[in-house]
Order: sequence, then C-alpha cells, then structure tokens
Amino acid sequence: MAKPSSAHPALIALGAVGAAGVAAAVWGIGIERYLFTVRTVSAQALPTGAAPLRVLHLSDAHMAPWQHRKQNWLASLSDLEPDLIVNTGDNLGHRQGLDGIRRAFDPLAGIPGVFVHGSNDVHVPSPRNPLKYFTGPSETQQEPEHLDTESMNDYFTDELGWVNLNNTAARMRVAGADVDFVGVSDAHRDWDRLDVLPGALTALGARNDATPLLGVTHAPYRRVLDAYVDLGADAILGGHTHGGQVCLPGFGAIVANCDIPLKQAKGLSTWTHGDRSVPLNVSAGCGHSIYAPVRFACRPEATLLTLTAREPVE
Repeated sequence: MAKPSSAHPALIALGAVGAAGVAAAVWGIGIERYLFTVRTVSAQALPTGAAPLRVLHLSDAHMAPWQHRKQNWLASLSDLEPDLIVNTGDNLGHRQGLDGIRRAFDPLAGIPGVFVHGSNDVHVPSPRNPLKYFTGPSETQQEPEHLDTESMNDYFTDELGWVNLNNTAARMRVAGADVDFVGVSDAHRDWDRLDVLPGALTALGARNDATPLLGVTHAPYRRVLDAYVDLGADAILGGHTHGGQVCLPGFGAIVANCDIPLKQAKGLSTWTHGDRSVPLNVSAGCGHSIYAPVRFACRPEATLLTLTAREPVE
C-alpha cells in the first residue's frame, strides 16, 4: 500500500503565515488597543536653576461615546498631579465624541493646560483605505462633515480652564513661574499659520531668559518644527502619528502620515535645525479611528514629561 503523501511545504508555510496573521489581528484589535500606558520621560529644557515642570502630554483620543475603558483611564491620569497639560489634538472621533471627552477630562479641570486642533476636532471621521498611508500623507475628503468644534473649545476653555493655542501665542503661570507657548492648528491640513507667530509672541510683551518657550503642534511637520526652533522654543510637543499605530517589533513605525523621520514618529528625541537642538516629544496617542480599531507593537499612551533645568555652561 502506498503511503499517503505529506503536505506540501509551501502549504505548510502558507498556513503558518495565515495563523500568525490571525494571531496578530486578534492581539492588535482585541487586546493591545486597550493596553493603555503612561510613558515617563524627562528632558533638560528649562532655564538654569528652574524647578522641574511635570507635563501631561495627551493626544489623539479619537473619542467615541461608547469607549468607556479609554475614558476611565484618561480620567485616572489626574492622579499623576501634573503641573501642566498639553493636548495636541484629534480629541473627537465621533459626532457625539464630546460626551466621552467630558467623562475623560472632567477630573483634569483646574490644571493649567493648552490645546491645539487636529483635523478630527473639526471633521467627522470617514472610512479610509489604510494601504494609502504607504503612498504618503493622507488627503482630506472633498466635502467633509463638520463636528461641533465650538462646543469642544468652550468646554476646554470655560470648564477646564485651558488656553486655545491655535495659530497664536500665550503666556501662562504654571507652578509659580511664567511659561510661554506658541501653537498652530493642524499642519496636516495646511491650517498652520506660522507667519502670525512672531507677532503673537511680540504681543505677549518682553520675554526674558528665565521664561521657557514651548512649541505645540498636532502634526509634527518639519516646517513647523524648524519654525519653532527659529522662534526660540525650548521644547516641542506633537502628536498625529499614532506612533505608526501598526509597527514592526524591533523596528518601530513604518508610516508616520507626515514628513517627520520615522525614527522620530514616537517618543522623546532631539530636533535640530540650524545651530540649535531642542527636545521633541511626539505622542503615540491613546486612540485610533473607529474605522481602524487596531494597535500593534504600539500601545496607546499618554506621556508624563518632566522638563528639568539645563546644566549651567562652564
């Protein structure tokens, strides 16, 4: 009797690849996107002798009203007792997203904060082909539906006490010291007005070496980062990239959806322009589009960034 033939090696390999793909999808969709984490980092960015400044950097919540686990986790971040909150946009992910944002951010009321817009604070999200991200930064719809951005802004400014930093500058008292800020609206949609920032800074009044300047942007495009360095920013904070959202273990982001180098699409790094280098923190964000509910090798996060004084120059 002839022995039954063994399975073809190619079929075995194909089956293994398929099983690995299913396992990755189960992990990314069903597990990792709920593994919220706080990334704790520090950087020297303040004037010599300044006290440390604890900054809670939040980004890309893409909130839908039913996302209670994310809302509860964000609400718990008040326990970190930050000195300052920097929100780099894309808070809304649904027409009723502000309901979830209220539940998430109410405990943060009274903590000094600033915010800028991402496009998903203005436009209702829509289904997209994720493969198009490999061809370059995504493009907007021709006729996008608008969200209630005004109500979100009113909530942030009137109820939480945060400062709207879209295409302007501001000076705030934080932990007993003055801090200056510059910010732009979503550079990914060309809503940034870098040309108005020098005048906005001048309008704040005289600046001195004891007052740090923080640059805030949703999308960390090179033109924005370079402009902030030129303006004298001591540190820059951005979001938008989702850290790649679906990453290769051991390699990192394979797309950034903007022109920032992939190696700087997530986390704390240094941005150099001209003869200056400043700390740059790009948040991987804590959410995702409701049309792309996955995270792989890129946990949803908030950042507790402690800014410390620079060493004195000898």
